Amino acid sequence: MNLASRDIRYHLGRFVLTGLGVGLLLATVMAMGGIYRGMVEDALSIIRGFGADLWVVQKDTNGPFAEVSRVPEDLSRAIRSMAGVREASPVAFQSVQLREGGRALRVQLIGARPGALGTPRAVVDGRPLASARYEMVVDRRAGIAPGSRVAIGRLRFSVVGLSDGMVGSGGDPVVFVSLQDAQEIQFLKGSEAIRNDRARIEADLSVRGTGGIDAASVAPLVQNTHLANAVLVGLEPWADPGDVTARIERWNHYRAMTASEQEDVLARSVIERARQQILLFRITLLAVSTVIIALIIYTMTMEKTRDIATLKVIGASDRTIAALILQESLGLGLLGFVLGWGLISGSYEYFPRRVAILPLDQYVLLGIVLVICVLASLLGIRRALSVDPTTALAGGA
Repeated sequence: MNLASRDIRYHLGRFVLTGLGVGLLLATVMAMGGIYRGMVEDALSIIRGFGADLWVVQKDTNGPFAEVSRVPEDLSRAIRSMAGVREASPVAFQSVQLREGGRALRVQLIGARPGALGTPRAVVDGRPLASARYEMVVDRRAGIAPGSRVAIGRLRFSVVGLSDGMVGSGGDPVVFVSLQDAQEIQFLKGSEAIRNDRARIEADLSVRGTGGIDAASVAPLVQNTHLANAVLVGLEPWADPGDVTARIERWNHYRAMTASEQEDVLARSVIERARQQILLFRITLLAVSTVIIALIIYTMTMEKTRDIATLKVIGASDRTIAALILQESLGLGLLGFVLGWGLISGSYEYFPRRVAILPLDQYVLLGIVLVICVLASLLGIRRALSVDPTTALAGGA
């Protein structure tokens, strides 16, 4: 180790600069891993934040996070009357764009009855939803202060409180409104759409020979807003989720999923592709780091050919020389890891999306870096062991 430390001190400037370059690569690898972990936490924050035991969705669908799901709002009453059910709450989900001041912001809109499942468990500033209309609770990541006025479509809302840690699967901040407001935003059609639907239905009936119908008869068909995307169900502690699920699915038109099943669906539909892409980038960067360390160690070995020859002349074993090269390689990798860790630790809070830096991930990465250093040192070790003392000291090597 003394030989390695002396050589490192002799080439300290280049060693530190190389370590910084490796550190930047490793910081990127750490950031990508943290971004993926953050994506998982963000995507699952809604499901875990609600604390529902079951999600009842449209039959043959995987729920609102994967595809379109519509169920009647009053389905919650039928579910609530079942033995073992503590609470059932219809909820509506939609990605929308709100306007606040002079800016537009993409958000995940969630509508639920005030105080029921589907509203934030805790409000960190202001108060929860209390009115059935035109109030909003916003996640603090949106950067909107309580008391602000925001617009979604033709509706205007007052921000009454802030939640924390509720983010949509795409990273958009979550906003909460009443179920009635969410239904109007998602399901209430504009005048032109209603006229088009009415004309289409009347034309279809005319072709079938049924004749025309009045506007009052057509209206419920084209502007029904008493819908939801899912019903969240809370069970009594003694209730069997499997039994309640089986009873709900006997109604033929609905599917009941546990919270863990909904998490699995969300992970497969939203996170899996991003995981594969991030993993590919991380592997590429680690491969680049391996090449850089190998080239630097090889270059440093070439530059001290005469020193290695001298060591051999005075009786140094191949094991001693190999240890010298290996220790320098490990030192370079550890320096890069420490610099990368310091860089990402001081900057991850400023990323636009959540970056979750987990100690276990860093320990695994450190192990991978050490393996990379061992592999990268092999080229330099091979070169060092092939040095012929006579030729090198004579100036021929």
